[in-house]
Amino acid sequence: MSSATSLTQVANFRWHRHQLDRAAAGDADHSDCSILDLGIQNTGPDGAAWALRIRGVRGDVTELALAWTLRGAPHYYRRGDLPAIAVATSPFSEADAAKRIYDANRPLKAAGIPTLSALQTVATAMRDIVSKPTVKGEMSAQLTTRVTEPFLRFCRPCNATHLYEMPFRLAALQAGLELQPGTSPPMLERIPGWRRRPYTASGSDADPRFDVIRGYLRFYGPATPAHVASFLDAPVKDVKAHWPVDAEEIEVNGEKRWILEQDREDLLGSPSDSSTRLLGPFDPYVQLKDRETLVPDPAAQKTVWPTLGRPGTVVVGGTITGLWRPRASGKKLKVAITPWGTWSRSARAAVAEQAEILAEFRGVELSELVEVS
Repeated sequence: MSSATSLTQVANFRWHRHQLDRAAAGDADHSDCSILDLGIQNTGPDGAAWALRIRGVRGDVTELALAWTLRGAPHYYRRGDLPAIAVATSPFSEADAAKRIYDANRPLKAAGIPTLSALQTVATAMRDIVSKPTVKGEMSAQLTTRVTEPFLRFCRPCNATHLYEMPFRLAALQAGLELQPGTSPPMLERIPGWRRRPYTASGSDADPRFDVIRGYLRFYGPATPAHVASFLDAPVKDVKAHWPVDAEEIEVNGEKRWILEQDREDLLGSPSDSSTRLLGPFDPYVQLKDRETLVPDPAAQKTVWPTLGRPGTVVVGGTITGLWRPRASGKKLKVAITPWGTWSRSARAAVAEQAEILAEFRGVELSELVEVS
């Protein structure tokens, strides 16, 4: 095992890997945004577009492609990478596929239908249905006439019978379907030039650049197989079976973890940075699964990652120093901040500057920066 690594080194490494030490108003393009290899979740009012902006990317998010992938959440990717992403985000095994669709697998198993076969059935039907842009509800209604009872459930909120949610989401990209950005309810459409491929356990065949296990280690290392499994909703057994051969052990805070061999020097030598950023609630930087590394205090963790209504985080050089929430009213934006500890005058000025960038990003005027407990 390599020598111990401090939490400060880990924070510096991750902050740099997420490119959050670049100028927020920079002119980088999508090809120079590394986290797009793993995907940027598009959740919340500012979503992936704000995550790109604070990484110095000026390109329009509509130049990218939006698809349901990891954890069934919508993620943005470079359009040309979608075929590789479809392979990389596929399950590693039948057991992995079963775990990723949660309770939807119970009736399939009882009916003797293999999970991967079930997902292929759904993907084939979805592809046939979407000959033109199709709203999710219409897709769901048509699917209920094309699959058998083990695929369906009664939904109390909808007061209707339809397909389980996770098979629906995880089959879409494999069917060659993407999401139209900005549509609610979601609109699905065919990906131009898509070549059909069977829904198989092909995650292990991924291009190393898009391999999701390597991707987690690239952006959230040092990490354990359990961290990666939680991020993917995959079994730890499958993650261990596909663990990179070039991952080397390293100690962090008394725990054995792993880092890709090629990243070891960066981990030990990433420079410190004092940049302030207002991260969105689902920014990739806070999607890590070793939350205690970023926020050691369990009580504070509950404020950063509550069950409902996540706040944004104020982060300085990789360390969370407070929380923020937007309060919009017409063409005015008020940003409510909750400092952790005492902020200096310069720290407040840095937050105010970032709030101005957020207002400009939203096309409104910053009216006030208000402190709340």
